[in-house]
Amino acid sequence: MNVVDHGRGKPLLMVHGLGSSGHAWEPILGPLAQARRVMVIDLPGHGATPAEADSGTFAGLVRSVAAWMEATRMTGVDMVGSSLGARVVLELARQGLAGNVVALDPGGFWEGWERHFAVTTLTGSRALVKALKPALPTLASNAASRSALLAQLSAGPWALDGAFVAEELRTLAETPTVPSLIQDLGYGPGQEGVPTTGGRLAIGWGRHDRLCLPVQAKRAAKRFPSARLHWFEHSGHFPLWDEPAETVRLIADTCG
Repeated sequence: MNVVDHGRGKPLLMVHGLGSSGHAWEPILGPLAQARRVMVIDLPGHGATPAEADSGTFAGLVRSVAAWMEATRMTGVDMVGSSLGARVVLELARQGLAGNVVALDPGGFWEGWERHFAVTTLTGSRALVKALKPALPTLASNAASRSALLAQLSAGPWALDGAFVAEELRTLAETPTVPSLIQDLGYGPGQEGVPTTGGRLAIGWGRHDRLCLPVQAKRAAKRFPSARLHWFEHSGHFPLWDEPAETVRLIADTCG
C-alpha cells in the first residue's frame, strides 16, 4: 500500500474515492498536518498501489485496507474517507477496526433507480474523460469547461484549481479497476450498518450532491444511528473541494 505521511502527531488515515489517489486530499492536507500525522494512502489499483486479485470489488478493497492496518499495527486508527473511501471507512468502523471516523458523501446507500443512475453517470463520465484525456489540462484550466466537466461533482467547479482538477480527471481515466468497481458498487450489496462504533462517527453530506443524492443521507444515518449527520450547505459530492475549511473543522471536531 503506497502511503505518504504529512505532519507529525497522532495518526489520521485518509482514504480517497473511486478512480482517484492520495492527491485528492490536497485541498485540506496543510491544515490537517499542522496537528496530526496525516497518512494518505492509495487504494489498491489506484495511484501507486498495485491492484490485487479482488481490487475490482468493494469487499476486496476493504480486505486489503484491513490487512494493511493489521500488518502495520494501525488497527483502531482515526480515519477520514471520501465517496468510495467514505464507504470503506464506514465498513471498517462497522467491523470494529477504526477509531474515530469521518465519512464524506459515502456510496452504498442508493436504492431502486438510484443504482442505475449511479452506474450510468459514472460510466459515462469516465468514458468522456478518457476520450478527452489529451485535452484535460487545457479544459481543466478554463473555468467554463471545468464547470461543465465537474457539474455532477462540485457545487462550485469554476473556483477549483485547474491543475488539481486535471490530475483528478487523469487518474479517473487511467485507473483500470474503475469499470469493475462501478458495477460492484452500483449493483452489489448496499452498505450494512451497526448501532454504534468504537469511536465518534460523523457522516458529512453535500446538499448539492448529484451523485450520492442527499436523500441517501437519511438512510446512512438510520443504519449508523450513533453517527452525527453534518450537512455541507454549499457543497456537491466533494466537501473537501467545495468547503475545505468546514471539512477540516468537522474532522477536527470528530477526530480531535
